Amino acid sequence: MNQSVHNKLVSFIWSVADDCLRDVYNRGKYRDVILPMVVLRRLDALLEPTKQDVWDEMSFQRDEAGFTEWDEAGLREASGYVFYNTSEWTLQRLKDTATNSQQLLIGNFEDYLNGFSQNVKEIIDNFKLRAQIRHMAVKDVLLDVLEKFTSPYINLTPFEKQDPDGRKLPALSNLGMGYVFEELIRKFNEENNEEAGEHFTPREVIDLMTHLVFEPIKDKLPPVMTIYDPACGSGGMLTESQNFIKDEEGIIRASGDVHLYGKEINDETYAICKSDMMIKGNDPQNIRLGSTLSTDEFAGIHFNFMLSNPPYGKSWASEQKYIKDGKEVIDGRFKIKLTDYWGEVEDADATPRSSDGQLLFLMEMVSKMKSLKQSPIGSRIASVHNGSSLFTGDAGGGESNIRRYIVENDWLEAIIQLPNNLFYNTGITTYIWLLSNNKPAQRKGKVQLIDASQRFRKLRKNLGNKNCEFAPEHIREIVDAYEQMLSVERKAEDDLASQVFDNADLGYYKVTIERPKRLKAQFTADNIATLRFDKSLREPMEWAYEQFGEEVYTNLTKHEKAIIDWCEKQELNLSTKLQKALVSPALWQKGLDLIAIATRLMTVIGTDEYNDFNAFTARVDQVLKGEQLKLSASEKNAILSAVSWYHPEAEKVVKSTLKLNAESQKQLLNRLGCRKEDLPHYGWYPSGKSGEYIQYETEGDLRDTENVPLKDNIYSYFQKEVLPHVPEAWINLEATKIGYEISFNKYFYRHKPLRSLEEITADILALEKESDGLIQEILNFSH
Repeated sequence: MNQSVHNKLVSFIWSVADDCLRDVYNRGKYRDVILPMVVLRRLDALLEPTKQDVWDEMSFQRDEAGFTEWDEAGLREASGYVFYNTSEWTLQRLKDTATNSQQLLIGNFEDYLNGFSQNVKEIIDNFKLRAQIRHMAVKDVLLDVLEKFTSPYINLTPFEKQDPDGRKLPALSNLGMGYVFEELIRKFNEENNEEAGEHFTPREVIDLMTHLVFEPIKDKLPPVMTIYDPACGSGGMLTESQNFIKDEEGIIRASGDVHLYGKEINDETYAICKSDMMIKGNDPQNIRLGSTLSTDEFAGIHFNFMLSNPPYGKSWASEQKYIKDGKEVIDGRFKIKLTDYWGEVEDADATPRSSDGQLLFLMEMVSKMKSLKQSPIGSRIASVHNGSSLFTGDAGGGESNIRRYIVENDWLEAIIQLPNNLFYNTGITTYIWLLSNNKPAQRKGKVQLIDASQRFRKLRKNLGNKNCEFAPEHIREIVDAYEQMLSVERKAEDDLASQVFDNADLGYYKVTIERPKRLKAQFTADNIATLRFDKSLREPMEWAYEQFGEEVYTNLTKHEKAIIDWCEKQELNLSTKLQKALVSPALWQKGLDLIAIATRLMTVIGTDEYNDFNAFTARVDQVLKGEQLKLSASEKNAILSAVSWYHPEAEKVVKSTLKLNAESQKQLLNRLGCRKEDLPHYGWYPSGKSGEYIQYETEGDLRDTENVPLKDNIYSYFQKEVLPHVPEAWINLEATKIGYEISFNKYFYRHKPLRSLEEITADILALEKESDGLIQEILNFSH
């Protein structure tokens, strides 16, 4: 939008607020009037020229054809649009015939609103306009607002007009409406500290996206095209895509039909989008209101093109119940299959953390891609995301799985990093993801990363956080680098940079490195005393025993309330099950019983310190059997844990000893992909007996992970990077996960050398000299 036109509209908006609404609405509520009135005036002005034609059609249907109900097709044809108004009123006539009677004005205005076709009534209802009309009438400002919006010096239509003085009034496009909406949100909500315009995308970003999506296949466009935006906001991305394709003076000049589809959760922006679809002659039924994530509105429909700027950093916790049942994904859009390290197909979670749902919108678009059987060109997607979509989430987690699913299916063509402060409501770094399920031959198995973060020009005046923009030559440069699949090295600070990678370059193995558990053990009175308290409830049990002593065994019921109250004051957040266990005599008695058995063991075994936990365990088993003491596995483990501790010089704790025949050994070596002599590096240690191997317990506190590039060999990496530092470590290959992340900093970071000491010294001396001069000036002045 032309800056002067934008400024004029903003001034007009402020004049409405200042002159009419200041004492009637809170500042943050101005938009409740202005947005619907702008939309209403747009629709009203379009219908004015054909008002008589609609009345003639109504007269024909009623008097000549004898219809008992209106034939909507005839009325739409008479109005020239997919909407109409059957009342006698226009906004201009409402203003011109208004008297001092507010009740009469309300009645006429409501009659006017009721005369609209159903599709406009829905927009009016979403704006809650009727309530605003009554409120303004009660406050005696409705006529003033009407006068403002019917001014012949303001053009709110999508067509060029002239004012009474013969000056040209430029058209207000859908994108222009988006700018106006953004300005309203930003300005009117400054004092309310509310989010501003999270759905709005600047014109030049949309321009770049449309070039990237459509230009590479401009000669292959099908005769019927469908375009979808799952977070369509006010519809700017949809209509600008249509304009780009159909522009008779543009690059493509397509002659085929274009059908636009979108979904929007915000009532206001949905109403703006739907009204613009009606104005442009698009099917307004293809724009739906509601949550894209909660409901698969367009299930079974696939689209040629999808462009979107979904909300990022926004929680989807309230919609989680529609997508997951516990840990199980119940929405087919987010169900995927991936192979594990061994190449076996398994179900994988394709949902990100609940605090940020942006990648769910990308998966929604992926689920709507047309197969090559449905369309020779398949589908192309452009989606704007922040940096978290590139790298958040560990291997095997939802975000990483989504990236992996897209890359391994060879759908990701390119990611373009945009300049900071390009958007109105955020200064963070953003990226355009470009996907296609019909890559050209030279792109197969490849991903291009383009760093355009330094290619911008500054704005004369900031618009919110937006202080820069793409110039047309910047867009051309980015598109050329993409289309020609260029590798470009940045020479100057503000240059564009581009690199092309194999898909596998973006992936890695997350390899678990284990170390053996080494335990010492010794029966002592202090060690045994810890068995009094259950491990999961140690803190509250210790407090209760300290406060009430032996009464926790003899009269626990008396102190139940005090114990639970203490837990609540300490904010321990115990579950109902744990609270019940805490005040259960059985749990306290269990601790006493364990102490008694451990004490008996200490009497027999003694208090010697054991350096070999395996020998210690064997001795305990011997005594338990000899003394005919019965313990469950968990009770025995509780005693052993209480009297043992990690020590690096203790012997390794044996988990199991396994005998493998020749065939089993062969299968194991094939699975691990290693030689027999390498088995200890995978946790299989020869015992010295033929075919017998020892596996050791792992020490969880010493467990580590290594991210190994997919193109590297895990074992070679282990030998080079791990083994020299931790000789007793081994690879737990069974726990290996595959992850994907994309790091622009890693690929495009340029080191800036530190300034020399001479330069820094010179600056310090200059500052000192300047300071001395200021002090001297102050002293002279004081004299």
